Amino acid sequence: RSPEDPPLPEEVPEEPRSATSGMSPSLASLGGLARQVALLRAGEISAVELAELTLRRIESVKSLNAVVTLVEPDRVLEAARRVDNTADRASSYDKFPLLGAPITIKDSLDTAGVRTTAGTLGRRDWVPTEDATVVKRLRDAGALLVAKSSTPELTLAFETTNSIVGRTSNPYDLRRTPGGSSGGAGALVASGASPLDLGTDYGGSIRVPSAWCGIAGLKPTHGRVPRTGHVLDALAGATESFQTVGPMARRVEDLALAHTVIAGPDGRDPAVTVPFLGDAAASDARPHATQKNTTPLRVAVLADALPEPLRCAPT
Repeated sequence: RSPEDPPLPEEVPEEPRSATSGMSPSLASLGGLARQVALLRAGEISAVELAELTLRRIESVKSLNAVVTLVEPDRVLEAARRVDNTADRASSYDKFPLLGAPITIKDSLDTAGVRTTAGTLGRRDWVPTEDATVVKRLRDAGALLVAKSSTPELTLAFETTNSIVGRTSNPYDLRRTPGGSSGGAGALVASGASPLDLGTDYGGSIRVPSAWCGIAGLKPTHGRVPRTGHVLDALAGATESFQTVGPMARRVEDLALAHTVIAGPDGRDPAVTVPFLGDAAASDARPHATQKNTTPLRVAVLADALPEPLRCAPT
């Protein structure tokens, strides 16, 4: 594990070893999302072994009650086997930057073929037929969905008590909340059970659990990431600009990697357009990525609106 990685919480159990090899590493020793992808690309770990380690870690921290729906393990492992059997897999990462990486997704974002409840009893058995835009982009980049993380009903709370599965605990102190509404995501990432989760933020729902669980989280600028397929979509009225979708991980570099994949217009969320400045981190692997614009900018500053120390003499 990189020395910059935060330590795992003492409240949750140690990680079990993989059944495939007595010498198999622990999931935490493999680092965050970017590190896991690098190990997969180099062939230092197989997608099947990584998927198995992730499933075992999720099982070992089930006392957190952070998962609403676990994707069938056989389904996850079969997808991982397809990754391992990909011809010339190393070169595939140029086109599929997350190939074989296991991820979890907040349960307010639609996942095709996997139950999506948004924490409300009226949707406890609902299975979408279409992915949310951000989920589709992660899957198209090669990521493997392993589980849906808990959220309070319709994401509208700063604690995560789910109407279907109950209360989620903070991995650093099981008596306390991980925050909300992306509390299941925060708990899973902090406990080393997921290298990446996608949360949503209306009034702090990424930022609060990221802070309370000691992880990194990003609320992207409004208009950068499509909200298509979220239970509270782009048509949320006067406060529409508050609602965003963003990554949660243990390392900032993992946020940057995920944001590169999920950002950009989808033609359905009217607030997401190609930004004038472009995307400096745009990847050729993402067809909707914008190109960097180097046109000089002229910036105006309303000096009277600035505090006295920041005002400058006119030139």
